Amino acid sequence: MKVKKSVQKSQAPDDARAEARRRQIMQEAAKLFGSRGFEATTIRDIASAAGILGGSIYYHFGSKEDIFLAVHSAGMETITNSVLEAISDIDDPWEQLEAAAVAHCNALLSSGELPVIVSPYYSESLKTLRPQLIAQRDRYDKIMAGIVERLDLPPGIDKHIFRLHFLGALNWLPTWYRPKSGMLAADIGRQLVAMVRR
Repeated sequence: MKVKKSVQKSQAPDDARAEARRRQIMQEAAKLFGSRGFEATTIRDIASAAGILGGSIYYHFGSKEDIFLAVHSAGMETITNSVLEAISDIDDPWEQLEAAAVAHCNALLSSGELPVIVSPYYSESLKTLRPQLIAQRDRYDKIMAGIVERLDLPPGIDKHIFRLHFLGALNWLPTWYRPKSGMLAADIGRQLVAMVRR
């Protein structure tokens, strides 16, 4: 038993270091994917930004596509958890939509450790990953669909199209937003809801 405990203790720091390095790679990759796009970002670029040799990345990820999937998954988890927390004590569906929009915008524009990457479209080079990317979004889409379903929209408005349109507007935010504009992420979220509500 003593031998097993000593082995576990010696492995723990290695596991922690590997996880920290994996997180660092994802962090730098997210920045590059966000600023350059998927196609223009290479494994060498990511490795250089993370301060490691290019070949060392393959100890943590099998390919650039695997890194993108990990970054995208982490981003969806961040947004989902933020929205769930924001709407937890709200009953009115329009107020829920506004709180969800504010949380979504805040997560997208956050300057946290791991930038959130939620692409509003899939480039040709990500075509093979489309089923996995959609699967990563499913939980969040169901939350938003539940909110939209309860909205008192005018007759003739398709709630499915409304949801896709609204999510598209939210996800395009990082494309056009400029910090120097002085607009707050929360204010943008509220404006988007105000426009569709009226």
